[in-house]
Amino acid sequence: MEEKIESFAPNETEAFGEKLGQAAQPGQIYCLSGDLGVGKTVFTKGFAKGLGVTEVVTSPTFTILNEYPGRLPLYHFDVYRISDEEEMDDTGYEDYFYGQGVCLVEWAELIENLIPQNAIWITVEKDYTKSEDYRRITLRQGAEEA
Repeated sequence: MEEKIESFAPNETEAFGEKLGQAAQPGQIYCLSGDLGVGKTVFTKGFAKGLGVTEVVTSPTFTILNEYPGRLPLYHFDVYRISDEEEMDDTGYEDYFYGQGVCLVEWAELIENLIPQNAIWITVEKDYTKSEDYRRITLRQGAEEA
């Protein structure tokens, strides 16, 4: 399965994230990829809103993991600073990946070998030829393609 969405403004990116958060089920893992500044956190804020999270959502770049209560618990990982997959053991990631909450993993391609095969991969890309705020969001079920 692959689906492409076009977003022409940050609020559209957030709204798409919210729609996915509303549909999220226990135990799902969403892998979020894209360059720095592409809107991953904007998407994540919408996703959290869709899960009923009322706390302010921030990127856990230095803490690796933020937990948010909602309709389902949201476990928001940012593994940008992980230099080796073995470092993930310190986070107890398996308890989260195989638990009943929903995991959203930014920069998941850096720990691809740890991601279950049934994860949903979301790639956010800019295209300045269309506009400053344009984003192409691609959803794919299953392993990341090289």
